[in-house]
Amino acid sequence: MPIRPVTPLLDKADNPAELRKFDKADLQALSSELRDEMISSVSVTGGHFGAGLGVIELTVALHYVFDTPKDRLIWDVGHQAYPHKILTGRRDRMRTIRKAGGLSPFTKRGESDYDPFGAGHSSTSISAALGMAVANKIDEKQGKAIAIIGDGAMSAGMAYEAMNNAKQAGNRLIVILNDNDMSIAPAVGSLSAYLSKLVSSKPFLTLRDIGKNFIKKLPRPLADTARRAEEYARGIAMGGTLFEELGFYYVGPIDGHNMDHLLPVLENVRDAEDGPILVHVVTEKGRGHPFEEPHSEKYHAVSTFNVVTGEQNKATGGGPPSYTKVFAESLIKEAEKNNKVVAITAAMPSGTGIDLFEKRFPDRTFDVGIAEQHAVTFAAGMAAEGFIPFVTIYSTFLQRAYDQVVHDVAVQNLPVRFAIDRAGLVGADGPTHAGSFDLTYLTSLPNFVVMAAADEAELARMVATCAQINNQPSAVRYPRGAGTGADVPENAEPLEIGKGRIVRRGNKVAILSLGTRLSEALKAADELEVKGLSTTVADARFAKPLDVAMLRDLALSHEVLITIEEGSIGGFGAHVLDNLASDGLLDGNLKVRSLKLPDHFQDHGDPAAMYAEAGLDADSITKLVLKVFGRNDLSHTALG
Repeated sequence: MPIRPVTPLLDKADNPAELRKFDKADLQALSSELRDEMISSVSVTGGHFGAGLGVIELTVALHYVFDTPKDRLIWDVGHQAYPHKILTGRRDRMRTIRKAGGLSPFTKRGESDYDPFGAGHSSTSISAALGMAVANKIDEKQGKAIAIIGDGAMSAGMAYEAMNNAKQAGNRLIVILNDNDMSIAPAVGSLSAYLSKLVSSKPFLTLRDIGKNFIKKLPRPLADTARRAEEYARGIAMGGTLFEELGFYYVGPIDGHNMDHLLPVLENVRDAEDGPILVHVVTEKGRGHPFEEPHSEKYHAVSTFNVVTGEQNKATGGGPPSYTKVFAESLIKEAEKNNKVVAITAAMPSGTGIDLFEKRFPDRTFDVGIAEQHAVTFAAGMAAEGFIPFVTIYSTFLQRAYDQVVHDVAVQNLPVRFAIDRAGLVGADGPTHAGSFDLTYLTSLPNFVVMAAADEAELARMVATCAQINNQPSAVRYPRGAGTGADVPENAEPLEIGKGRIVRRGNKVAILSLGTRLSEALKAADELEVKGLSTTVADARFAKPLDVAMLRDLALSHEVLITIEEGSIGGFGAHVLDNLASDGLLDGNLKVRSLKLPDHFQDHGDPAAMYAEAGLDADSITKLVLKVFGRNDLSHTALG
């Protein structure tokens, strides 16, 4: 049984209203208890860790100073929202986080009134907060909108797009810049705290207003010079010139772990009559973690662990390598053969395996930060100069750069290669990270070659195929997690473009699979054979271009054709049906069914259970085929 911390203060803070009854002198101790509770909780569940530990004191201070949920607190991404969940009535459910039916690992509107905006991807908080603040302004409501955004998320263009329009919100908008990498202002101390308190105080702001009114009476050239002088004077002293230029009143940097620094500044900001205001808070990601060893990513996410020893529970070894690792090793081999091969990622080097590539080819590795749009057009520029760029990116992150995929890559027919990790369902991370739509949004584009790997060996061959495609864009998709155990060839040969393969031959039912559902299709075929239904299983390999010759053969030589894919409506199955219809193959007795992800967002859970719920497992395939034949004799024995 996990050890539960002793938390007498936290036990009295069931919600922010109760928290606000505390004396300020108790908040530092309360924060310590909250940190212990979060460590205890994540030791049981695993999950996002470092970011939450870094904002413990900030979370307490924000809920203490602001009138949440009337004041809207918007956490960027939501990785850091575990302490927020504990303080907002969800403490008793924290050990269900990331589990089926349990709490979301991110903020979620339907989960709590204290989650006014859902998130899973970064850099959306300022835009959302601005929208809420302007809505309040129009409705003449007094509630504030407070966006908490990390310095990493601030690297994305969307954050600056929002800040460029923030003046419209006035004092209803506050942005908290959580600088947990010390990347903007390394010096934080008593002087900085004093200056921050001073410049955010009402007397200073009132004096500043008097000065601004005086400046208005000056001739325009003198007025502009005076205004800039005031802004730059504070900018030089406090590091906020960039934010001042974007229309924010800058305060900071302040120590995000010191209540004596946080509380007076936040109170001044709350009561300010002008705005918008940006408060620069410096925190330490992973602060107070129980592990002995330091970690370059400050324990962004962890497996379950022992609270006393800090030892993490690792998965048992000896299994197949992950698809991510197979991809990375395959790309390294291609780069060894051709010095034009480069790898590009958007702030996810370890998640995509590019950290392995970087160790071998540091000069050919580019992490552009949380800037997916830039990553795609940057790759297009390299492709235009004859290089072989691989944009290695999660499926859902690529969605954020779709216009660049269309306008800068597809329209110009540039040979950018997209390695799409986390294709299909992703389990505990839920719908914000599920790669459900890439087949649909890529196969609809002219010029694209789109592949999906059935196993590790196929993935290696598809990487080699992408490297050889020099006259058009291409993509290969593969799922999260371990492979099937297939032997990966030492020297993977490229595939013939648009050619699938017959894996086993039958004559009554044809199952045409795209991607890693192939193993489930083979299990279903075994069961169908037992029931007297001879079954062909084919691996399409390519969603675009389709293997029309193989498709025609399957349609003409079988009574039933089933397609299956780990993607949404409008993807592979839709293209198959369109081709069959155009070829007149739906005019006869052929019965066609498409298995795909359901037309709704599936909540987080165990991946195998989620695929079963979606009807994409062997049992579901078998039931569907029997239903088409008017039979209901499916046994309840395991299908392997």
